[in-house]
Amino acid sequence: MSTNVVAATGRRKNAVARVRLLPGDGRWVINGRPFDQYFRVVALQSYVEQPLVLTGMLGKVDVEATLHGGGFSGQAGALRHAISRALAASDPALRPTLKSAGCLTRDPRMRERKKAGRPGARKRFQFSKR
Repeated sequence: MSTNVVAATGRRKNAVARVRLLPGDGRWVINGRPFDQYFRVVALQSYVEQPLVLTGMLGKVDVEATLHGGGFSGQAGALRHAISRALAASDPALRPTLKSAGCLTRDPRMRERKKAGRPGARKRFQFSKR
């Protein structure tokens, strides 16, 4: 990775992640908090770290991220997407590895809107014959 800072944006559901990757020793700052305090679930931590593990950059870069919108799962997906895009922008040789793992693909699944005259997106009111 080059000596300059690389920035990227990632999205998932209603969550948006803005990431800066800096050369360093593997420090994480997410919304001003350490990584393990922000994502307390180990499964989400390993999901977010996946692009760095695949490319062998886990202890070599510092990650500064700003997350907003959505829940923790959506934010984890957005952060993973942003980190992958930043890594691909910094070194084009890493792109095939990230692409084959599905890290560069934006997950298109979104929440379905609530329909008029119904209690939810798909739910109906209880049927009454009499």
